Amino acid sequence: MGQQPDGPDEQHRRPPAVSDATVAALGKLSEALECVERARGHLYSLHQLIGHADLMLDDAVEQFRAAGHPHLADRIDTELLGRNVIAGRWTFQIVEDFDDGYHALFRELDQQARDELVGGRRHLYEAEMKERRRSRGRPGHEARPASGG
Repeated sequence: MGQQPDGPDEQHRRPPAVSDATVAALGKLSEALECVERARGHLYSLHQLIGHADLMLDDAVEQFRAAGHPHLADRIDTELLGRNVIAGRWTFQIVEDFDDGYHALFRELDQQARDELVGGRRHLYEAEMKERRRSRGRPGHEARPASGG
């Protein structure tokens, strides 16, 4: 029965001759991308919430008509229901533009930087931080999952 290796796996080890400054810069780029990914999630939330609200307007229009307020029902039906949220765009178009433009370029540049500088490795900054912060030999502080079987 062999002993579990201590330390990060190969994909989370810094290649030879890669500087601290390079690892730090890649870490900052990764952190920025993670922030953009969170913003993207909020954009999708906006997309779904606005879509749901627009569908709920059908019931509001019907209820205003039934309550004897056809002028409000007509205005909501013709001016608000199905309206663009930004000039010329529904939220699906905003999401598509974001995904195909800013988000795609951000991911491309993150991948290029990692490919050119560290052979595509991800999260080197965090992997090194884990090594500095974990208590070797303590349960729950293993460098990596135990190998199976």
